[in-house]
Amino acid sequence: MVEILGVYEGKLRCRMTHGPSGQSIPTDAPKDNLGEGGAFSPTDLVAAALGSCMLTVMGIVAQRRQLDLSGTTVRVLKHMTNEPARMIGKLGVTIAFPRRFSDAERQLLERAARACPVHHSLHPDVAAPVEFVYPA
Repeated sequence: MVEILGVYEGKLRCRMTHGPSGQSIPTDAPKDNLGEGGAFSPTDLVAAALGSCMLTVMGIVAQRRQLDLSGTTVRVLKHMTNEPARMIGKLGVTIAFPRRFSDAERQLLERAARACPVHHSLHPDVAAPVEFVYPA
């Protein structure tokens, strides 16, 4: 169990604190939803969580196999929808690798990314396509 504490600071801003480390991050409502967009919105954090989870799980697998994932990037494009309610409609993920891997290593890394806990936690109505890009 991990405790996350939050406090509403006013003007649609919150500060969320990670219990074990004491680190905190601000959140702000996005400009298209009455906020100033001055920090990650709650739904932005979901997108960030998905990307960082995929990289982390791949990193665990890579570390076990002594593969170098340093420099691998993730890009998550968050698409909001207003129907049937305001919600995340799609989180398009692109993972780009700076180096080549064998076909077996690719399969292992791709399977790991798709097995991340955040990906499994998304509601089925949230589309989450994943594209893997390798150097030519």
